Amino acid sequence: MPEATGKKVLVVEDDPDAADALKILLEDEGFATVLAPDAKAALDRVHSEKPDVILLDVMMPAGTEGFHFVWELRKDPDPGLRDLPIIVLTAIQAKTGLKFRPEESDSAYGPYEYLPVQAFLDKTASSAELIATINKALAGGRS
Repeated sequence: MPEATGKKVLVVEDDPDAADALKILLEDEGFATVLAPDAKAALDRVHSEKPDVILLDVMMPAGTEGFHFVWELRKDPDPGLRDLPIIVLTAIQAKTGLKFRPEESDSAYGPYEYLPVQAFLDKTASSAELIATINKALAGGRS
């Protein structure tokens, strides 16, 4: 069995096909998976489901509500929820040119000063890269 057995991933993704594909991939790797189509549902599921890690899209029905989700969760009074690892999985950088993290040549900001999450992945990331990033976040690391 994969080492992920028993770990729960909350997938916050408004595209039902993308959410289903992620669910299949994650469950094949031994993760329990909970889906949320938007930030409001995701906050509700964080409280009801107590996931171990969150896989978060940024662009959802209300615009860039993934950003708002991060800040709301990081203000939660429960440290067990407030400090949950979040992996941003998005196409926004490729589509808009918005920058979430400094490039290696950027000396103005350090890693994770843009948004307090454990990792950023483009939606073009491979399945292996996604699973490795989730496992690293679960182990307390940042990518």
